Amino acid sequence: MHGFGRRFVRQFSGNYSWMKIAVPSVAAMSFQLSLLKKADSTKEASKSPPQPALDDKQRSKMVKAAEPMLAKPEEEAPQRYANVIETDSDFEITEHYYPKVLNAETHPMVTNFLHLSIKRVVERYCHLHPTVDRDVLLKILKQPPSHLRWSGADLFVTTTSSGNRKLTVIETNTCPSGQKSMPRSDIKLQEGFGYKQLIGSTFKPMLKNIPPELYSGALAVVYDKNKMEASGYAHAMADIFRENVYLVEFYNDDKDPPVKFDDDGVMLIRTDPDKWIKVRAAFRYVTQNPWDRIPMRTKTEILNPMIACISGGRNKNLAAKAYGKLNADLKHSGIQLNTPKTFTDVPFQAIPFAISSLGGVGVIKSPYGNAGVDVFTITDDQELEDFMQNFGKEGANMGRGYGDKFIVQSLIGNANWSSDFGSGKFYHVGTVPNSKGNIFVADIRMMIQWDGTKWSPCVVYSRRSKEPLPQELDPSMPSFDILGTNLSVKIGENKWGTDTHRLLVMDTRDFNKLGIGLDDLIDGFVQTVLATIAIDNMAKVFMGEDPSNVGVGVEFGKTSDIEYRNFDFEQFANLNPDKDILADIARCNGYEYHAH
Repeated sequence: MHGFGRRFVRQFSGNYSWMKIAVPSVAAMSFQLSLLKKADSTKEASKSPPQPALDDKQRSKMVKAAEPMLAKPEEEAPQRYANVIETDSDFEITEHYYPKVLNAETHPMVTNFLHLSIKRVVERYCHLHPTVDRDVLLKILKQPPSHLRWSGADLFVTTTSSGNRKLTVIETNTCPSGQKSMPRSDIKLQEGFGYKQLIGSTFKPMLKNIPPELYSGALAVVYDKNKMEASGYAHAMADIFRENVYLVEFYNDDKDPPVKFDDDGVMLIRTDPDKWIKVRAAFRYVTQNPWDRIPMRTKTEILNPMIACISGGRNKNLAAKAYGKLNADLKHSGIQLNTPKTFTDVPFQAIPFAISSLGGVGVIKSPYGNAGVDVFTITDDQELEDFMQNFGKEGANMGRGYGDKFIVQSLIGNANWSSDFGSGKFYHVGTVPNSKGNIFVADIRMMIQWDGTKWSPCVVYSRRSKEPLPQELDPSMPSFDILGTNLSVKIGENKWGTDTHRLLVMDTRDFNKLGIGLDDLIDGFVQTVLATIAIDNMAKVFMGEDPSNVGVGVEFGKTSDIEYRNFDFEQFANLNPDKDILADIARCNGYEYHAH
């Protein structure tokens, strides 16, 4: 547990509701029950005749014969320590970029996009969207964040049968990958340009908020995934600050982790047996349920802080609510954040009803997974039944079973089998047909950063699905193979692989396969900024701001004035009534919580 001065002890029932869906009809409830019934196949155990007792000699003989089969106690994992990245260590590009990127040449259109000024972005966007309020859009792209300073959104290029083309935000990430997938010039690759750009423009300015007692503290990069990029950021940090930087693993299942926090919220890292040092600022690439080991309030400056994760950056349930709130705030400006139709706070038993209300096809998400984990595409009754019967079961490859509330979203597929958004069916534009005439689903990952004066795009790349997008579905083909684009492959607890052959980088070869242009990139950038601001605004709600006043144009003062306010656990529990994440946050931060 972590305490911060005076403890605020609260008791909660955990039985909250905020955005509710309609009560299922009798027919829908019958449909649910039919999915949940299991055949009762119990059989009466056969009775064996009594066996004669064994003498000591026979018993000893049997024990010796069984010894090779007896489970041996697990060996204790070796104690982990922080690795030192020295100031003058070499930046080896092969360790921080995919091979596909090393000899790639950035497409001129992408280069042009990355160098557009905010004024030109606004002028072009408003030219194509004449109902948009130009002043509001400019203000949005220059609105400083309080918590979420670096993010990445995954977007689909979608259209309708009438040609209403737009980019749709699928999710937003607080620890986005991307540098290893971004082609640069040879000189920029050798210098680690993208890594240094983020550390120098976004991370470094945060250090002005460090309290005096931490001036002598170290700098660190903590991670549980994507060592290729985490170590790249550590090298960039060592070069920019001209001091040694610590690279530290921080896993959620480590019983003796090399990272901990003291009662004042200061991060400590283990450098030698029984030797811990203080950290004044840390770059975080911790992705797996980070709220179970990183407190909400820390004196150590962290990019990004935990409040950004639970407010939507790693919480799809609250992200959907944040998006809706921002759209309500912007309804008179002509600006809209495009997202799938979403049901939030859906209990497990109500999932079939939510899917049926979307026409029988949809996407089920356990809100706290990432890297494609806990996302399930449903295109027929069999896929829904498989999910309902196997979710969270060990060995079933049906999610982790974490969380008791879900979000259910409309499915973006092909024109013949997409969900109805209410405003029509949106379907994938997809890639340019290949030589066999196949079109694949592809997303766009847009990474952005706050550079001190404005939001800037820093990385763009794409990923395609395993299988092509068919006109009609084949029931024997898992729909996720057609619709899923994530490259990460989970091969064990805290062990990941990457399916890089589906990676599409922004070079002169791959970019032309995507069928997108400059206006799509601009639209994707605007959508990513909107999603990021929405989540940052939600974070402000939990850090003491009045929810009715949170929105574009509100002055929140300096970040440091907000960071050390008390985290409003009760408000969070009201808006995110899910016992698993509430119990983890309470345990990590010293709150008292009772789930019912």
